[in-house]
Amino acid sequence: MHPQSFYQVVADDFAAVDGIIRNQLTSRVPLVEKIGDYITSAGGKRLRPLLVLLSGNALGLKGDQLRLLAAIIEFLHTSTLLHDDVVDMSGMRRGRSTANALWGNAPSVLVGDFLYARSFEMMVDLGSMPVMRIISQATRVIAEGEVLQLSKVRDASTTEEIYMEVIRGKTAMLFEASTHSAATLAEANEEQREALRTFGDYLGIAFQLVDDLLDYQGDAETLGKNVGDDLAEGKPTLPLIYTMREGTDEQAALVRKAIQKGGIEDLESIRSAVQACGALEYTARLARDYADRAIDCLELLPANAYRDALVELSRFAVARTH
Repeated sequence: MHPQSFYQVVADDFAAVDGIIRNQLTSRVPLVEKIGDYITSAGGKRLRPLLVLLSGNALGLKGDQLRLLAAIIEFLHTSTLLHDDVVDMSGMRRGRSTANALWGNAPSVLVGDFLYARSFEMMVDLGSMPVMRIISQATRVIAEGEVLQLSKVRDASTTEEIYMEVIRGKTAMLFEASTHSAATLAEANEEQREALRTFGDYLGIAFQLVDDLLDYQGDAETLGKNVGDDLAEGKPTLPLIYTMREGTDEQAALVRKAIQKGGIEDLESIRSAVQACGALEYTARLARDYADRAIDCLELLPANAYRDALVELSRFAVARTH
């Protein structure tokens, strides 16, 4: 179990969600189970189901419905991971081989489809039309965010605004759907639903900003993803966008060239450029700012251990090293 106390307050729920995930992975086709089992047992932080459990409990909702919702969100997230790794041609995730590296692209895409479909079957079991509306819209926005990101690969003219739109879609949207759907399932009042929706959005943005920051700070061991991955794929993330905008002509040219051709030949000199021009500090400051704004949203929730855990989780999101 995770040592952080924000997991402890929902430890029983968490264990139950694991059970639901295992049960729902059953398939008559052995390869589906094999890949599904591999990808869901990868550990990972399971932050999105955690957000569902903490948000629901904070509003007084407990029990099977909330746990089912948490499992649905994790299934959706896992299916997007399977697809993303194929799109990005990633060989590593969370410190181990990706499913596509082990089984190939075709099975990864198809098992991703299976997990998507399964999550919608589970949503029908949940039987809440308002929740289905939130999650189905989120699923569309996530796909659009990924396509937008894809269209900006190797595009050195990408602005900070476009970058924010990309991360709002591909990462923050599922965080937002987690907290918003939990509040909706809990039949919270309009103000609380909106507060939790916004909280998820801001927290998701902070989380992705830190992720993009860690691409230049960590080493592959602690991160479990290859340092410089985004650079290798020619993805213009905020540290790079800032360096092109605010760095010296030489720093900007170095980054522009790297984005346009992809690859990590100049990784070390780019890491120093990104550090020297203040891009990492800028990105870290923005992440902290979004985390603070997320925490402010929680004031509309009743004071309890679950709300405290959401505050602590927000602080952890920007202090983490992996």
